[in-house]
Amino acid sequence: MSRALIIVDVQNDFCEGGSLAVAGGADVAGAISEFVDAHHNGFDHIVATQDWHIDPGAHFSETPDFKDSWPPHCVAGTRGAELHPDLDTEYIQAYFQKGQFTAAYSGFEGLLAPEDAVPTGDRKPGSLPDADAYAPADDAIGLDDWLQSHDVEDVVVVGIATDYCVMATALDAVQAGYSVTVLRHLTAGIAEDLDDAVAEMELGGVDVA
Repeated sequence: MSRALIIVDVQNDFCEGGSLAVAGGADVAGAISEFVDAHHNGFDHIVATQDWHIDPGAHFSETPDFKDSWPPHCVAGTRGAELHPDLDTEYIQAYFQKGQFTAAYSGFEGLLAPEDAVPTGDRKPGSLPDADAYAPADDAIGLDDWLQSHDVEDVVVVGIATDYCVMATALDAVQAGYSVTVLRHLTAGIAEDLDDAVAEMELGGVDVA
């Protein structure tokens, strides 16, 4: 049995100074780095997910309701979509990018990024990304397939945001048959009170530690 750490969406736009900042996001980036540095030998695999929007339709709005629609964020190829600089990527083996053409909260909606598709952040803010340049390949591998191919049965989930993408990823992992733990102190949430999100995860079979 293999064990994997899934680092969810620790990106510039979700941390302080970003277009959809979550309070404590930068602190979580640093805390995850310290945790990985101390505990990477406890995991067989470490992967990360990224929001990677090209044209996600109604997910972006100039008048967002902050529930189903949001200000533009994590646009493919921009600095906002890059992982936060305080997140040490030394041990990350693979990146799964999600939400290219629709809303996507769960990392299990993500597709494996080609090794040569490292985000550079050099696209001008406000300009539309080139869909051909950033669209996933037709044969791109999903997170579940990747984990299964590496014999993973146990996953630990950390990252941003506790009550959205972390929760969605954790619940989908349970549905896919994995044993799932969320390390709450290594997450940052949008809501001030995260008790409902924790209760929903626990009800769904997630161990929130």
